[in-house]
Amino acid sequence: MPTVLETTDLGLAHHVLSTAYGKLAISGVRGPMRIRLSRDDLGLVELHRNSFAMRFTASGPPFGRFSIGRLISGEMSHRIGRHEYRQATPGEVFVASNPDQELHATVCHSDAEFAILRPELLAQVAATAPGRTARALRFTGDPPLSPAAAAAWSSTLDFVRDNVTTVPAVQSPLLHGAAARLLAATALSTFPNNSVREPTGEERRDAHPTTLRRAVGFIDDNAHLDISAADIAAAAHVTIRTLQLAFRRHLDTTPMAYLRRVRLEHAHRDLLHADPATATVGAVAARWGIMGHSRFTSQYRAAFGVTPSSTLKRSR
Repeated sequence: MPTVLETTDLGLAHHVLSTAYGKLAISGVRGPMRIRLSRDDLGLVELHRNSFAMRFTASGPPFGRFSIGRLISGEMSHRIGRHEYRQATPGEVFVASNPDQELHATVCHSDAEFAILRPELLAQVAATAPGRTARALRFTGDPPLSPAAAAAWSSTLDFVRDNVTTVPAVQSPLLHGAAARLLAATALSTFPNNSVREPTGEERRDAHPTTLRRAVGFIDDNAHLDISAADIAAAAHVTIRTLQLAFRRHLDTTPMAYLRRVRLEHAHRDLLHADPATATVGAVAARWGIMGHSRFTSQYRAAFGVTPSSTLKRSR
């Protein structure tokens, strides 16, 4: 559940905002102040919702995070680094910050949501090769690639809020990790960025069956932990690109899809042996990092031919 601050004390709000976004300078405050700040912490991602019944300008140095915004209502203009100011309209999604760029924003009676993503998360999801020199990942444009891409970001953000952050019983580290990676992957497909890189010849040569066996063994032994593609690649002693090539070449799937299948099988076994009087389908799904009841039911039926609730009712 979120941490919430509601206040009319600008000093207190300034302190909380500076804690979240780095040392901010706030100026040009106009009108009576009413502020509501909400934060959900998923580990490598934080989800913020900031509501201001006032007008002000904020600026600050780089704070080392990516930030993706969605304006719900009101007015907001912003710029990243030395780019020109850009006015957001209600419903619009936008890149609010790259990790190494200054922040500048003017807010007027706005209600907005922000996903704050750590650089290491996006690097993992973008499959940046570990142990190699590479340029820092960044978003190269503010607007989404297309209206469909913008809609995908909004629906993913809503999905995570509805199925992870607003459900008190859902405190599974696996689920939080899966939600964080889903948001990162969606951000990379929504906004232009510099993450695309072709595999090298060495990476193609290393995508052999021994690599696959190491990776599969690691996944099978650690599916109960919040592991990423970077963790699997490290265990197999290869880059993430090589890992992806090995799974595609030999199993026609991806490392994370294989991990999801292993977790689904664990959930199936848990349901088979659960006590229907005390266990719930939702709790089992959350334990194995599977988000959303309808999604779990669909995946489960496709894999096992029945619904998870049917399996639970027949369990002993």
